[in-house]
Amino acid sequence: MGIELFPSMMCADHGRFAEELSALEKAGADGFHIDIMDGRFVPNYAMSLGDLQYFAHAACVPLDVHLMMEHPTRYMEPFLAPLRPGDTVYIHAESDYQPAAALREIAERGLVPGIALNPGTGAEGLKELLKIARRVLVMTVNPGRAGQKYLSYVDEKLAELLAVKEKYGFELELDGAIGAGTIKKHAPAGVKGFVLGTSLLFGKDEPYDRLITRAREAADRG
Repeated sequence: MGIELFPSMMCADHGRFAEELSALEKAGADGFHIDIMDGRFVPNYAMSLGDLQYFAHAACVPLDVHLMMEHPTRYMEPFLAPLRPGDTVYIHAESDYQPAAALREIAERGLVPGIALNPGTGAEGLKELLKIARRVLVMTVNPGRAGQKYLSYVDEKLAELLAVKEKYGFELELDGAIGAGTIKKHAPAGVKGFVLGTSLLFGKDEPYDRLITRAREAADRG
């Protein structure tokens, strides 16, 4: 099963980013998930512009950048500038009056445009955005902090998106409380990407390579 695994770097040791980056790349991470929070769209802050600039310079794998901010078209220029062609940038459909304009700007820079959906946001009314977005990030917890429980009611929305992903040509990614059971269930159905945080990867007593291998094995057992 050709899944993609993205460690959530807000859960990594912020005092040892160089070591964390190296260990995760050697362990087989497909990219790094970078959460940018403005303290308004979500009631928290996560990684900084400086962190993003560092990962864009140092990482050998693509970045998976999640902009959790109000009106990203006004403020995202400095967050797009450090990125490399092929990096993904997600904006929230709920966060801007003109989400299509934000997606077009991302695509015009050679980046991969993505739409993120909060648990309480349905897939209805996204048809036009799905014509532009190449990835859809489905939040399975309420965004803003790690360590929450998976919200199973999101599975109904996920099924709706899986049913049309081939028609519109986008890939699906899940973010929030992702464990081996979640991967085993959803990878065979067609979910491509999984963001790994404290449920499966960080804060464990096992090395990253063993944990990432276990996540891939879960997809194969599905």
